[in-house]
Amino acid sequence: MTDKYAVIGNPIAHSKSPQIHMEFAKQTNQDISYKAILAPLNEFEVTARRLIDEGYKGVNVTVPFKLQAFLLSNSLSPLAKAVCAVNTLILDRNNIQGHNTDGIGLINDITQNLNTKLQGKRILLLGAGGAAQGVLLPLWYQKPKQIIIANRNVDKAVELINNAQLTEPLLIQAYTFDDIPYEEFDLIINATSASLSGEQLSLSDILFNENTLAYDMMYGRETPFMQQARANGAKATDGLGMLVEQAAEAFYIWRNVRPQTAPVIAMLRNHN
Repeated sequence: MTDKYAVIGNPIAHSKSPQIHMEFAKQTNQDISYKAILAPLNEFEVTARRLIDEGYKGVNVTVPFKLQAFLLSNSLSPLAKAVCAVNTLILDRNNIQGHNTDGIGLINDITQNLNTKLQGKRILLLGAGGAAQGVLLPLWYQKPKQIIIANRNVDKAVELINNAQLTEPLLIQAYTFDDIPYEEFDLIINATSASLSGEQLSLSDILFNENTLAYDMMYGRETPFMQQARANGAKATDGLGMLVEQAAEAFYIWRNVRPQTAPVIAMLRNHN
């Protein structure tokens, strides 16, 4: 029998997850189906439990339901527990398991696809919302020299650091966008929602140079953040690789087989 999977979100029509997972299934000879499901904003749990009743084996969870997925889980992976957000569920009537593959997806894209090592590097993380929350610990595990978190509201950045319960928090500092120290950063990650609306962040051009990788977690378009980075000599990329890599990790959790991501990333880039 074909095993059923899905992605739940609101909105969801734009999702590339069905295409990605069906490519993985074709690669690895897995007999699965995969749908995009729109859940009403106040009915995530109702939707998830309906899918369990319909025999679904697992779901990916996207905006704005990652906290609800966390609260729905009966058991959590260590990373999902640490970041208080879930983007991958194993569905079982008696034990819903919650995982978070966002941070792993980001790290795999940067270190493997973009061939950029993070150990000993200086990282600037822009934003302190859910996207930043999901990747802070995985970035920290790479043993960078320093992480600076910048946000419009510096208190939220401080709260993000405190909630992460890091063993050496002094190496992570919080600033507003206007107060970011003018240092050379090896990696600048845009985890804000600014790119969704095409908004330009108030960042100094001095932050970018030819040794900087500017990574926008948004995908599918050249964002103002990426344009500013390129104009100042930096390398820039969007988050399409992260999308595929986090999906591959979810696929592995569900099917215990690891798909090849490079051909899927190439296929999606060629279709844009």
